[in-house]
Formats: sequence, C-alpha cells, structure tokens
Amino acid sequence: MIRLILVALYLFLFLILSIPVLVAEWLIGKRNPSLKDQSSKAVVGWGFRCIAFLAGAKVIVKGRENIPADGAVLFVGNHRSYFDIVLTYPIFPRVTGYVAKKEMTRYPLLVNWMRNIHCLFLDRDNIKEGLKTILNGVEEVKSGVSLCIFPEGTRNKVNDTLLPFREGSFKIAEKGGVPVVPMVIVNAADVFEDHLPWIKRATVVIEFQPPLNLKEMDKSAKKNLGIHVSGLISERYFQLKKEHFGG
Repeated sequence: MIRLILVALYLFLFLILSIPVLVAEWLIGKRNPSLKDQSSKAVVGWGFRCIAFLAGAKVIVKGRENIPADGAVLFVGNHRSYFDIVLTYPIFPRVTGYVAKKEMTRYPLLVNWMRNIHCLFLDRDNIKEGLKTILNGVEEVKSGVSLCIFPEGTRNKVNDTLLPFREGSFKIAEKGGVPVVPMVIVNAADVFEDHLPWIKRATVVIEFQPPLNLKEMDKSAKKNLGIHVSGLISERYFQLKKEHFGG
C-alpha cells in the first residue's frame, strides 16, 4: 500500500514541479537541440530511477556490451509490465525514444516529457497514420536517435508467454539501416501487475542480446523476423528465469 502511494505521489509531484524545467528545456532546444536531448534524457532517467527506488525494484542488467556504441539501434523487447519502460530507460546509453500507443498523448505534461525524449505515438487503428509513425521512426534512427519498441503491440497479461511479434515493428530497423538489439525482460510484472493494485519489492532481470544486422541475416530469418526475434527472446527468457528465480 505504502509503495503505491509513494510512487503515485512522486509521479504527480514530478510532473507538476517539472513544469519550469520543461520551459527551460524548450528554450534550450531553440538554441541547442542536442543539449536538450541530453538534458531531457538525464531528467527522465533520474525520475525513473527514483520511481524504481520507491517501488523497491532491484534491476539486474546483463549484456550491456551487446549495445553498439557507434550509432542508433532498435531495441526490441517483450512487454509484460508498465515498469518495463521505467526500468529500461535509465539503462539505455544514448538518447532513446519509445514507440508508444497514441492514447498516451491524452496525458498532459507526461506527453511533453515523452516528446522531449523522442517518443513516437502509434495509432494502431489507422494504417495510414501508423505508416507515418514508422517513417518518422526511420528518420529518427537515421539521425542517431535509438528507439525501443514492444512488437507484441500491447502489454501481455499472461506470465511466461509472448504474444506474436508484429512484423511491421522491424521496418524502422530495416529502412533505417540500424541493428536490432533483442531485449529480454524477466519478472517485471512482479513489481505491480501480478498483484494489482499494490506495488511490492521485486527483482527484475534485463538482458540485451547480441545485435542483429538485418543485411547479414539469411533470407528465411529475415522473411520471418518477428518469429525469429520472438524465439530468441523466449528461449533466453526461460533460461534467465530458471537461473535467477528457479523456475
């Protein structure tokens, strides 16, 4: 109970008290967009680390060395919890946005910070608008901004399963010419979703797998990229679960 109250109160205060910071970020962006990117990343990363601390989430990170240091990438992960974003964002080494559902634009102040870190908003019910979002994503990665996408298309509500990965999710990497970094998230739902509405202390494992260069993949794997990447993540998911949680 107390953790839920602390997290909710902190989020509310962060959004309200950060209004002057948003104004400052807007002014910085007028003169130095790159500095705005870095400062916004730092502010949001700090905010998420505070939420993780208040929630009692301990994060074990593996495979940092698999994240290319010389350019943008497309992070692709399984999605079981709202905390997937809270826990992964502070780990990303460079400016990184998420491909989020369009409904997130309803939330004032939160959407401003999301835009500041280059999040894109996908209309899942409008093919034309969805294509525009993918094309915007291609431009983002070409400009050096990494993106993170959850190809299941929605938060999976069943533990130890993965929904089918949507093939269109990988177009950003294919058209943008950047590698795909599979990201395995284990036990994030134990923070919140497994015992709604309470938040409890939990350990979460996040592992980055070796990057996939789509140009070097064989035709069969590339043709069924969603199935291929889903298989990689699923296999490692159960290995990590057994290694860290005994089952």
